[in-house]
Amino acid sequence: MTLTGPDRVLAAAPAQPTQALADLAPPAGLSPAQPSAELSAPADERAAWWREAVIYQVYIRSFADGNGDGIGDLLGIRTRLPYLRALGVDAVWITPFYPSPMADGGYDVADYCAVDPLFGTLGDFDALVAEAHAAGLRVIVDVVPNHTSDRHQWFTEALAAEPGDAARGRYIFRPGKGEHGELPPNDWESVFGGPAWTRIVERDGTAGEWYLHLFDPAQPDLNWHNPWVREQFEQVLEFWLDRGVDGFRVDVAHGMIKQHGLPDVGYSGQITMLGNAVLPYFDQDEVHQIHRSWRRILDTYPGERIAVAEAWAPSLERLAAYVRPDELHQAFNFHYLGTPWEAQPLRTVIDQSLGTARLVGAPSTWVLSNHDVQRHVTRYGGGETGQRRARAAALLMLALPGSAYVYQGEELGLEEVFDLPAELLQDPQRFRSADGSSGRDGCRVPLPWNGAVPPFNFTPLGIADGWLPAPAHWAARTVEAQWQDPDSMLGLYREALRLRREHPALGDGALEWSPSPAGTLVFTREPGFVCTVNTGSEPVALPAPGTPVLASGPFELGADAAGQASVVLPPDTAVWWVRSASD
Repeated sequence: MTLTGPDRVLAAAPAQPTQALADLAPPAGLSPAQPSAELSAPADERAAWWREAVIYQVYIRSFADGNGDGIGDLLGIRTRLPYLRALGVDAVWITPFYPSPMADGGYDVADYCAVDPLFGTLGDFDALVAEAHAAGLRVIVDVVPNHTSDRHQWFTEALAAEPGDAARGRYIFRPGKGEHGELPPNDWESVFGGPAWTRIVERDGTAGEWYLHLFDPAQPDLNWHNPWVREQFEQVLEFWLDRGVDGFRVDVAHGMIKQHGLPDVGYSGQITMLGNAVLPYFDQDEVHQIHRSWRRILDTYPGERIAVAEAWAPSLERLAAYVRPDELHQAFNFHYLGTPWEAQPLRTVIDQSLGTARLVGAPSTWVLSNHDVQRHVTRYGGGETGQRRARAAALLMLALPGSAYVYQGEELGLEEVFDLPAELLQDPQRFRSADGSSGRDGCRVPLPWNGAVPPFNFTPLGIADGWLPAPAHWAARTVEAQWQDPDSMLGLYREALRLRREHPALGDGALEWSPSPAGTLVFTREPGFVCTVNTGSEPVALPAPGTPVLASGPFELGADAAGQASVVLPPDTAVWWVRSASD
């Protein structure tokens, strides 16, 4: 027997859309449709909802444009909340929308307690939170504590002050080396390329001190040894918590604290060691004092407010330190994201992730893509191969114990875009890299919603082009094109998320591996759920562990020589199964 798609392998009837796409995405300016009764309560009220939540990342510039200027905004997100509710995610994480010169896509913040007019107003944000909660969705926002914009009032005050002044003490200023201070204070390198120091001109016109920026020169690093800085950010957290946010994604959570004395690293190419070695400016033990103080603030608010660490650590053991019971709730699992599509490395990182998280009583997290890395369809080979592997990878990720993150557009099977016009590129990482090839614009192209030509209704009624152009062939990957097709990538994600919410074995918990041939993964989650994956290049025969309920692609059921039920998994295929006590 050959089974070919999600709707052909369901034990129960497949989920069908209950509304037209137009109802799921009201025109800009209209209130989103009221959620159904079963979804109208606040998001999952169970304790520790975050231990198994599926969290959808919105890169605000590229999700949906509500006012027609070609740039995504808060109104655009509001009009698409019904889509996110129907997709089946539990929470939405929104990238920075604060006032910013946009030197780094909003991660250069000029005011932590306001909304950039490019994205809307505080009133728009309050409405978004209220409507998301009414739809059963929680809202997580970015906080960017390692650095500010160079346009932030704090930094302009620091530039205007004399060396040694308290205003300069909010940042990391140092005199240079060399006879006339013409050399940087140490050998630290920017993550975006080049030196991590820039020299300023003092008020009298002379060459002055140097300031640290581990990213772009427009993003000066704050001095987190300064108690004043810590107090300011505690107030920032409280400002947004009081407005109802359910949590924070902490940008560069491994940063903030720099080793005393700012010692040289001793070698170049430091960015290649990110996540592989403890550098004097990342993953310093003292950073955990900050996270503990933030956890105490979060715990004073009702509703299980959370913080999620974007932390690069040289080992999973050091990463687990960020999610100890008195620190943050989750940490992004970049080790899993960077694992190749091969069974043994995947099993190794899954075991290590679950084992180290278990040591501190935290859930593991799983992520395939985000706004900082090449989309995984492309990483997995692109074309038909990349699509096939991405489908299987989605089922593997969503079957694992813990919480999962979905980056906008991965549910549509979007690939990296490489042929963007040079004059439209904005990523500072591209500009500062040696060959200009490491930029992130290609994973940030605006989403295709519906229609036959770009920008695919990213803007209301297509009245403007998106800030980056979508490829014409994305017409086949719009939400509208895939919504009614259960065999599409979107159909697969919707059905997987439905089953994940309904099956008692999925979400938080544990797994048990079963013996399987090379190139395959087979694990059980009790009660009665099995996931089988073939990452290899050849079909593999396995015992059929139960009744298939969802598959990433076609597969064959049959019987072995002894008459026992068997399955032949083609390359790059995953299948979910349920079994009864009699199986």
